[in-house]
Amino acid sequence: MSTDVGRDQLALIKIEGMHCHRCEQTIQKALSQQPGVHEVEVDFNSGQASVLYDRDALRVAQLMEVVNAVGYRATGFTQRQTDKAGNQG
Repeated sequence: MSTDVGRDQLALIKIEGMHCHRCEQTIQKALSQQPGVHEVEVDFNSGQASVLYDRDALRVAQLMEVVNAVGYRATGFTQRQTDKAGNQG
């Protein structure tokens, strides 16, 4: 895992089909296990996952495929690049 947070990208992935904390945990675990993923937060109330990942290691489309593979539906995303301090830009 790279420690150069200047290469990190933040993806906010919209997810359908979550309705409880177990859903959050399932998606969070699956995304966290992907190489290049540094941080994951999932919230069923808002229906989205926030994923901080190395943009050189994987693409957001791959993250969406992981969500779909565990039984939920990734319906869209927005991205933000972080600066070298890890802040959103």
